[in-house]
Amino acid sequence: MKNGDQTRFLFGISLHRPKWQQFLICSFGFFFGYLVNGVCEEYVYNRLQFSYGWYFTFVQGFVYLILIRLQGFTMKQMVNPWNSYVKLSSVLMGSHGLTKGSLAYLNYPAQIMFKSTKVLPVMIMGAFVPGLRRKYSLHEYISALLLVVGLILFTLADSQTSPNFSIIGVIMISGALIMDAFLGNFQEAIFTINPETTQMEMLFCSTIVGIPFLLVPMVLTGELFKAWSSCSQYPYVYGVLVFEAMATFIGQVSVLSLIAIFGAATTAMITTARKAVTLLLSYMIFTKPLTERHGLGLLLISMGIILRMLPDTKPSPRVQVSNVNVKKSKAFSKELESVVDEQDEEKKPLI
Repeated sequence: MKNGDQTRFLFGISLHRPKWQQFLICSFGFFFGYLVNGVCEEYVYNRLQFSYGWYFTFVQGFVYLILIRLQGFTMKQMVNPWNSYVKLSSVLMGSHGLTKGSLAYLNYPAQIMFKSTKVLPVMIMGAFVPGLRRKYSLHEYISALLLVVGLILFTLADSQTSPNFSIIGVIMISGALIMDAFLGNFQEAIFTINPETTQMEMLFCSTIVGIPFLLVPMVLTGELFKAWSSCSQYPYVYGVLVFEAMATFIGQVSVLSLIAIFGAATTAMITTARKAVTLLLSYMIFTKPLTERHGLGLLLISMGIILRMLPDTKPSPRVQVSNVNVKKSKAFSKELESVVDEQDEEKKPLI
């Protein structure tokens, strides 16, 4: 395994298995969680016309905390400093805010094109994160490019409008992509530098720190009061939100398992491919016609995934750190702080 002899578990299932079994177990959990999440979002956002993304994420966070507690995690089990999670959560909220805000300047097809390229900045930024320093082979970059182009072709195949670009929107969505790239690599760096870090710790600390961040945009936009009033008229919406949060919880823990075992870039490819799978299922269920462009997109996506799964003749060099106890090591905290500070300076012009 990537983190030495550290055995990881996914909801009681040991991941001390062959790589292909680890991949299938984690990927299944991710796809299951987010496919259910997609169905619930379709119902709440489209059928009920409730567009309260910040508020729903706020409710979801509390469900996460309850589920994590039921998994037996307590703060006494933490092995990383709080300041790491504070900065992680601030980057995550910044990414959400820039993504949502970019829709005021970009139409949906344009945003899809940018978000589909997420795996590329993840791979590029991985080479600059201290404690990680990932280097990817040529075939890994080619596979990522095939996946990106294929997904863009597939998602835009039946679009009735052309991508509409605005310089402000491009800057905002580019900032969101950089933050997403930093987030995944920083999470991988934490898992790599300190193998004792569990998925539950990562999710618990990110959630409990992130919840207060959500209050700011909810109050400023008035969404908190609108959402509370609307959901009070339809209390069963909370039942849907809890069910969605439980499914997404499975997906989130599975994603963190993928990052810990396979790295941020591979995880980004899987999460990107999930969009294509979701769209394909919608076409199969609702019997929508598939065009030649859909077929070409699926072919490129398949080629990218197969190419990524081919073994690399030269394994990626990585910094191996063992026997690290973060509570006793001040160097770990300083290293993580330097990573965030450097990336924050790079992002200021974009924000």
